[in-house]
Amino acid sequence: MNRVLIVEDEPQILRTLAIVVRASGYDVTTAATAAEALALAAAQPPDLVILDLGLPDEDGVAVIRGLRSWTDVPIVVLSGRTGSGDKVGALDAGADDYITKPFGTDELLARLRAVRRRSGPAEQASRVMLGDLTIDLAARTVTGGTGEHQLTPIEWDLLEILLRHPGRLMSRAELARRVWGKDPARTGDAMRVHVARLRRKLEPEPSRPRYLITEPGMGYRFQP
Repeated sequence: MNRVLIVEDEPQILRTLAIVVRASGYDVTTAATAAEALALAAAQPPDLVILDLGLPDEDGVAVIRGLRSWTDVPIVVLSGRTGSGDKVGALDAGADDYITKPFGTDELLARLRAVRRRSGPAEQASRVMLGDLTIDLAARTVTGGTGEHQLTPIEWDLLEILLRHPGRLMSRAELARRVWGKDPARTGDAMRVHVARLRRKLEPEPSRPRYLITEPGMGYRFQP
């Protein structure tokens, strides 16, 4: 998983990104427009996409939708847009992560590693470790540690989605559709309640979660 497509219309940022990503061992292809990005992706499918939303010909969300029509390639958005609506829109369109500008290169590379893990074999593992707990997703059992480990069906559904996508930011809308088959507005506070219960049952310090992380205004992430 070494081929990265970087889509950015600002030449200086594009050059910097290409240098940083290449130095980390990736093969890099670059594009400055939405049309160029989709054409390059179709001609030589990338293993990972770094995408700016503010492109000169089309909004970057159109690129996400275009890619998602035929590939599940991981997409990390880099954008100067900080509004929660922009973030949620990109995630709902199919982005795997969202980083606001300005950003640190260490953070960027860490996010790239996270989406690589999400797309690798670990995503399909049936057993996941949370500290001293062993979560068996196939058997739906929790062993080890102390305290209550009996989860409800809804809690299992939420937990399995998060654990099978390590490092990926899962939007509230996506979780709501997968678990309840509804728009998040119709689930009310149910999602927050179930996540809070999961933390009480699985986190070493529920008030300071280590594994089940909230991204305010966006959704949740399982941090291995």
